[in-house]
Amino acid sequence: MCADYTPSRKEQIANHFGLLSPQLDLPPEAWPGYMAPILRSSHEAPGELEIAPAMFGMVPHWADLKLARQTYNARTETVDSKPSFRSAWKRKQFCIIPAANFFEPNYETGKPVRWRIERADCAPVAIAGIWEYRPADQLLSFSMLTINADEHPLMQRFHKPEDEKRMVMILDPEQYEGWLNGSLVSEQDVYRQYPADLLVAQPDPLPPRTRSKPVPKAEAAPPDSLF
Repeated sequence: MCADYTPSRKEQIANHFGLLSPQLDLPPEAWPGYMAPILRSSHEAPGELEIAPAMFGMVPHWADLKLARQTYNARTETVDSKPSFRSAWKRKQFCIIPAANFFEPNYETGKPVRWRIERADCAPVAIAGIWEYRPADQLLSFSMLTINADEHPLMQRFHKPEDEKRMVMILDPEQYEGWLNGSLVSEQDVYRQYPADLLVAQPDPLPPRTRSKPVPKAEAAPPDSLF
């Protein structure tokens, strides 16, 4: 699972995806309920991509915004049947979440230590996702797709020892178009575990919290329960 990541910045998106994005006022890292950029097929120009700010955590039209704290990841095994995701999946509302890196908790010391995972070539991590739109408040939201990683040489090191190991679904450039238009949804290769030798990981603990001054609401400290 992934509850914390660093969204790719404007220059990274332009260099890797060939898209110019608006300068969004975003926090350095994204947690459930935060806004971050996603890439999806353009409704106004079929065949082209667009960048849009969206909430990390799927929020259907019938749900409270607090649901984002539970729907930031969607399991590929059940995404087509869970109430929060099945409508977007049926309508093929697929997206790519551009990330500079993402974070997972490592318990090898007996306590959770945040680790940073990124591509070895420093390119953006293109995470497969789905999106939803709420007309009432014009809110776009998204969820990252995850797959089983029990046997993955790197990702099996994260989360509690007794928990199932999961990892975000990472796309290669040649898969971008097929994922966004829905043609790869039935292809098993797109759901593969991303090769461990193409990723690097290292400890990156959160800085100690202080009580000297309040944390701004837009960049509030992450809740302990997420790790």
